Amino acid sequence: MVRARKRFGQHFLEPAWVTKVLRAIEPAAADVFVEIGPGHGALTRPLAARVRGVTAFEIDRDLASALMAAAPPNVVVVPGDFLETPASALSSRDPIRVAGNLPYNVASPILFKLVDLFVGGVPLLDATVMLQREVAERLIAEPGTKDYGVLTVLIRHSAEVRRLLVLPPGAFRPAPKVQSALVRLRFHPRDPAVQDPTAFASLVKAVFTRRRKTLANALAAFETRDRVSGRQALERANLDGRRRPETLSIAEFARLSDALLEP
Repeated sequence: MVRARKRFGQHFLEPAWVTKVLRAIEPAAADVFVEIGPGHGALTRPLAARVRGVTAFEIDRDLASALMAAAPPNVVVVPGDFLETPASALSSRDPIRVAGNLPYNVASPILFKLVDLFVGGVPLLDATVMLQREVAERLIAEPGTKDYGVLTVLIRHSAEVRRLLVLPPGAFRPAPKVQSALVRLRFHPRDPAVQDPTAFASLVKAVFTRRRKTLANALAAFETRDRVSGRQALERANLDGRRRPETLSIAEFARLSDALLEP
């Protein structure tokens, strides 16, 4: 068996946990899946036995080659980095479901990639993925809590997130030093809609780098000639500048983003 490679952040799911994860995924016979990071295929083969087809993206060329040689007919193995996958490679008339044991070191970029693919027109229905528990806590955090931040707002602007399972270190080999969690993202159009999604994301990132400052002070560093002042935007959005960025809901961030763009 190929050993785990640290540079890929590999922790392989133990067979004893496969059934629990599959039950949480709830695959159906007509489903089409994309699997990210299949590794040795612990989840790939039993998933393929329950669905119409699986396209598995594996960055480790040795693992991809071994999985390709033993894959069932309804599994397509794609060697390479999922983060570099163009939307055209996932073209489908049918809804696509996603499953995967995401490497800890690139979990957040993969989540953002999935959102970008959905927004770009790829018919993603949901994604059920294993993450470091700390990342899962950030995804489901509520305003005003320490875990609430950029990841929370930008992912949940386009996806409903639910935690399904907590997995102990012993669920993987080699065992990580932290707990993991299985979460499901159900993708939806941006809610609420914003005038400029890029400006919305820039605002969220900017104010959370100053999360301990008041909203008024955090916005001062974000002002440019192309935007109205932070004070004016706060008035238009009906927001109290004495609040801290971490207390704003996604809807309030959307309102503030639009207010900054008004002439």
